[in-house]
This record gives sequence, C-alpha cells and structure tokens, in this order.
Amino acid sequence: MPGARASSVTDQPAIVLVRPQLGENIGKAARAMLNFGLTEMRLVSPRDGWPNPAAGPAASGADIVLQQARVFDSVTDAVADCAHVYATTVRKRGVTKPVVTPEEGARSIHADTGRSAILFGPERSGLETEDVAVARAIVTVPINPDFGSLNLAQAVILVAYEWSKHVALAQPPETDLPPPAPQGELDGMIDQLDTMLDAAGFFFPPDKAPTTKRTLRTLLTKPGWSSQEVRTMRGVLSALANPRQRN
Repeated sequence: MPGARASSVTDQPAIVLVRPQLGENIGKAARAMLNFGLTEMRLVSPRDGWPNPAAGPAASGADIVLQQARVFDSVTDAVADCAHVYATTVRKRGVTKPVVTPEEGARSIHADTGRSAILFGPERSGLETEDVAVARAIVTVPINPDFGSLNLAQAVILVAYEWSKHVALAQPPETDLPPPAPQGELDGMIDQLDTMLDAAGFFFPPDKAPTTKRTLRTLLTKPGWSSQEVRTMRGVLSALANPRQRN
C-alpha cells in the first residue's frame, strides 16, 4: 500500500469502551481490534466488572488485547494521556464539535503528534453527552438513516479498518496464477467437445448449430484457461467418449 508504514504501540489509537455491558461484546471488540493491528483497549466502568469470563471465548484468540486491557473509573481518566480524542456516535447529542468520517479521523490520527483515543459507547444507548463533551471531534459512520444500528464490534471494526489502511500490515502471500493457455490448445479442446456433442446429437436442429457452437465457444473462452486446465478438461472429455469398463 503506497505510503503505508509500520506502527508502534504509541502510534496506535487507544480503543476506549465506555461502560460496556456484555463480556461477549468486549471480546468481539478485541477480535475486531487485533484483526487490524490494534492492541490497546481501555475499559471505563464495565458493567459486569473485569476480567469477564465471557470475553475470552468471544475474542477468538485475541487474548493479548484482553490481557493488556486497562480499567478506568471515568472517561477523563481513560484519556488523560491522549492529546486527540474522538467520540463515535450517530448523533451530535447537542454538542457542537467537528464531525468526521472514520476515514477522515484515521488520516488525522496518523498526521497528528501525540496519543489518540477513540471512544465507543455502551451497547444499548451509546455515548452520553458528557462523554462526547470530552472529545475534540465526533466520528460518524455514513449509514442508512432509516436503520442506523451498529453493534459495538461492528463500530470498532469500521474505525480500526480505516486506521489500518495507513500502516503496513502483513498480507497473505500471493499465489502466482498460471499463464493462459495458447489459443491453439483452447481451440483443440473446443473442437473435441464439438465433435462429441455432434455425435451425441446435441446440435439440433441443424440450422441452430452455428449459434449454439458460438455460444459454447464464448462460454469456454471466458475463464482464461491455463494449459493444465485445458489438459484436465480434455481428459474429462476423453473419459466420457471412451468410458473405462468396470469389473
């Protein structure tokens, strides 16, 4: 990715879950974070306390995020070391602050110096006005106005993904595709199929044969067959034309 860079823990925004209710949702949020390289989770007054036994299974292996999670009594305590605080909400809640998309917020986090934090509200009601007031900007996901319902993990994953686009995360190794087969090989396969279909009486009525053959050729030339695929298909056709006798 052009311009992507490796990140350190201090470059990462802290993901702050404010008064989260269910351990399962904390675990799912941790999974969403680690998928995109984020590891610093901060919890503000989790309803069922911390640690929560329900979080681990829901995290699906993102144990490092849960193990390092820190608990705070208030939002102000949780973001005390952060120079840039963003509040995620679908509503402004009467607070006049800059409103940015997750993409715009991610660019700002990478451009600004100093720690950043992103606040996510409790599952049922979202952030309160007092929570949003702590932030310097509001992050709002462009969403269907008739159904603006995101669960906690969905909101985290949207923001985490936008942040990850600006860092160098390991990508799955690319598999080289085989080169396309030469046209002669492809024509040989198509001719073999035409011959078999003709012998089977497929091209009926005869006046429709040219159109049907053209349709088959279009179908068979779309995928961009490799030489190995052509040989395999011709083997299939040969087996159909000359089936082996079973004992």
